Amino acid sequence: MTVHAENIGVIAGGGQFPLLFIEAAQRQGRRVVVVAHKGETDPSVAAAADAVCWVKLGQLGRFLSFFKKEGVGETVFLGTITKTKIFRDVLPDFKALTLWNKIDRKQDDAILRAIATAIEKEGIKVLESTLYLKQLLFPRGVLTKAKPSKSQWQDIKFGWQNARAIGKLDIGQCVVVRDCTVLAVEAIEGTDAAILRGGELAKEKAVVVKVKKPGQDFRFDLPATGVTTIRNLQSVKGSVLAVEAGQSLLFDREQMIEEAEKAGIVVVGLSENEDGTLSFD
Repeated sequence: MTVHAENIGVIAGGGQFPLLFIEAAQRQGRRVVVVAHKGETDPSVAAAADAVCWVKLGQLGRFLSFFKKEGVGETVFLGTITKTKIFRDVLPDFKALTLWNKIDRKQDDAILRAIATAIEKEGIKVLESTLYLKQLLFPRGVLTKAKPSKSQWQDIKFGWQNARAIGKLDIGQCVVVRDCTVLAVEAIEGTDAAILRGGELAKEKAVVVKVKKPGQDFRFDLPATGVTTIRNLQSVKGSVLAVEAGQSLLFDREQMIEEAEKAGIVVVGLSENEDGTLSFD
């Protein structure tokens, strides 16, 4: 395989992240070669790419061959894949099936790390997903005019501990709480579904806490929030979105904050200190 230094691969899922990356990479003089997933990747991503190959989920051999043909020596994982599809819509080729059978735990980190290892064995380095887009990392501080109240702050700290615990088990990155009671834990269904489920139980004033997993690999599966997060929280009359700063992605920041203000939702980016306490200022 002849590698061309200006080429960079994108393994694209859904959402706007792949398109934002393509535009940023092209501004840096990179030629962007995209593997797009049918039923997940937006057509605008394929249209913006310098070269594209559409695949079904599980066609590992197909996209590796495409990358080699295009001279790709570096790649990134970007965007979302509907995780529940691993039980119904995956059509693995021989290479993917062989890899799948070697994975003991069919959980996010184990699957993604195994795929990344297989890609790197082919001579293609997997880079951090935030390459060229560090400005999308969630900032530290209160982003809305209103700050967390005393009771909300208690819920945030309680939720943080529980979100960290499920992260250690590679279950999810988000919990929904009220009055120091866990109402929903994010699992394979994703954050939005967890918010709706937990918010329905809360009736109102739900607090959503989203953190990185311990040892979070910046190459893939970074937590992400945006306008949809706020709209879902608003639909269940939720009150707070608390996110670990610098360890997750924030999309459409201005619009998100504007909608949060209108809905009376507090949005805050937090950091964990060495002694385990939380701070945002």
